[in-house]
Amino acid sequence: GESPLAYAINGVHVATVRYLLDHGADPNKADDKGFTSLHIAAEDGYCKIVEILLCKGASVDALSNRGTPLHLAATNGHHKTVKILLDHNADCNKIVHGIYTPLLVSIYAPSLKCGKILIKAGADVNGVGNITPLIAAVSGVLTECMKCLLKAGADPNVPDEFGRMPIEFAAICGSRQDVEILFPLMSRIPFVKDSSVNGIMLHACLLPGQEFYESGLEQETARLKLQGKKALEDKDYHSAIKLYTKAMGLDNYDATLYSNRSLCFLQICD
Repeated sequence: GESPLAYAINGVHVATVRYLLDHGADPNKADDKGFTSLHIAAEDGYCKIVEILLCKGASVDALSNRGTPLHLAATNGHHKTVKILLDHNADCNKIVHGIYTPLLVSIYAPSLKCGKILIKAGADVNGVGNITPLIAAVSGVLTECMKCLLKAGADPNVPDEFGRMPIEFAAICGSRQDVEILFPLMSRIPFVKDSSVNGIMLHACLLPGQEFYESGLEQETARLKLQGKKALEDKDYHSAIKLYTKAMGLDNYDATLYSNRSLCFLQICD
């Protein structure tokens, strides 16, 4: 069951939280999912309680199955909580499930304020793996976030694992504005004959029929969908998100992929 400290935090009973800590409650006691009292407070953006817990020795980088307190604050767009955690030396580049940094989850939130705070604190704007913060921002048509990442030095020429560039995602999403911003910064895409904004927009329209993408990728898409469905059924939401995102890189027109991935994010936030 829920500990007295967790119960007090969930009820936002600040005085009770302070009393329990003063009388020996362990701020670092974790449940079976690795959640500590700081995870609970950070997820809900209870700034005062977060500060009290940190002053009482709560581990700022305690790791749960959904990441650190910083991951949870960023996932839910609690920029004030993000700032408090960073001021207490939270690791802004901590990786969970092989790909998710606090910056990446702030983009999925989406929270531009959290993203800016994390970048200022030294978050790696290029991330890890093949789902970069820039690709995440472009895929979500988050233009201001994209511009923020570029200003901070994000590399617009880092592709996903299937070789697709951020500018291609912008074109596929129909965001001419984003294509125009990225175009002067990108290297030439070898198989795009007309290297212009119009040419890239046209290229995106033709992608489903291009032999370059059709070779074996239909089976790969089906495999990813099946694995994503199984992960979702097993409630392994982080793995499901990763699989659905990969599948979206191959089939950007499948609305089911978007809805299933959104469902996973909602489950993570619950």
